[in-house]
Amino acid sequence: MSSEYNPPDVPLSVIHEDHELLIVDKPAGLLSVPGKGEHLSDCLLSRIQAAFPNALLVHRLDRDTSGVMVFAMTPHAQRHLGLQFEHRRIKKTYYARLYGKLEPKTGTVDLPILVDWENRPLQKIDHENGRAAVTDWKVKSYGAIGPEGETRVRLFPHTGRSHQLRVHMLAMGHPILGDPFYATGPARDHPRLMLHSEELRLLHPDGGAGHKFRAKAPF
Repeated sequence: MSSEYNPPDVPLSVIHEDHELLIVDKPAGLLSVPGKGEHLSDCLLSRIQAAFPNALLVHRLDRDTSGVMVFAMTPHAQRHLGLQFEHRRIKKTYYARLYGKLEPKTGTVDLPILVDWENRPLQKIDHENGRAAVTDWKVKSYGAIGPEGETRVRLFPHTGRSHQLRVHMLAMGHPILGDPFYATGPARDHPRLMLHSEELRLLHPDGGAGHKFRAKAPF
């Protein structure tokens, strides 16, 4: 993460609220939880708890990723949702813009990921010591922006490793545009990380009915 932290001054974007769930659209550039140090105290969790004091953390998105996040409104909902994430019952869809032309139009990346201890918080592919990480992709369209063009793609992670989508796309030779950690040159020269949590599918903690929550990508 860069030493400068200038979180966006925008109002909360609430997608859904009930007695067990709070669904919001996180802006890019805002930490999900506080970082180390007073200058990193402003985060989505603190902003939400200022408006919804009972809200509890369930999962996180990277600072530079935008999109759908779920918070629990009761300890029961927090446990219920936590188990859904642990057992991979929550289905996640991300929208991204990649450098170059990703082919074929559908596929799967199955490459284990490990923290790069010498360059934390970066992650890397490690076939000996890495944890299993699987991502499906489906190309939406190709574009002619930049010297190598770009690919608009939907990503479907089956696991939840740190930086998983960013590392997997880099391993495919197509880093996510604007990635401050993994993109270089023209791929990095964009106003933000072009990665957005587009949809979450989950079971409601009260009754178990299936629900789908979406937020359109702003890019």
